[in-house]
Amino acid sequence: MEIERCEISGAWVIKFPVFADDRGIFREWFKKDEIKSETGIDFEVRQANQSTSRLGVVRGIHYSLADIPQHKLVTCTSGRVLDFVVDIRPNSKTFKKSISFELMPTNGTAVLIEHGLGHAFISLEEGSTITYLLTSNYAPNEEYAINPLDKELGIDWRNTNLAISDKDKLALSIGEMLHMGKLPK
Repeated sequence: MEIERCEISGAWVIKFPVFADDRGIFREWFKKDEIKSETGIDFEVRQANQSTSRLGVVRGIHYSLADIPQHKLVTCTSGRVLDFVVDIRPNSKTFKKSISFELMPTNGTAVLIEHGLGHAFISLEEGSTITYLLTSNYAPNEEYAINPLDKELGIDWRNTNLAISDKDKLALSIGEMLHMGKLPK
């Protein structure tokens, strides 16, 4: 297992070895003690989520302002996605910057996202499945979204035929969320 700090503080890419043979593949994707040792995050899993998306589906940019910090560990268990971490912290030197990682089962990659960062992805294949581990439960009154097509963020989704939920399409821009005081402190 290799953990590499990303250029956005609070994000790490984690690479696990993938063992393949004629039966398929095997890989680990979560080791609490090693994550704590390398990142300082005591990743106590409180909820696990999974979503499957068709080609071109964009999900996000999502984040939580819940009292219990919500760190996420994200991996792809089938298909292929382009996963984004977006710095939505107004006082950060990388505010409005995003980084992306291609996730697929065969590359053994997971992304650790600290509380206060936004998360989004686009499915690059039909039937792509993302699995998340979260350190806090879903808190509907404290969950927020930023419009994934926000021009201020300039995210390159690599696709012009996007499928975006109404919730995400109608989400406000990062500037509007900042003005409303609904970004992480």
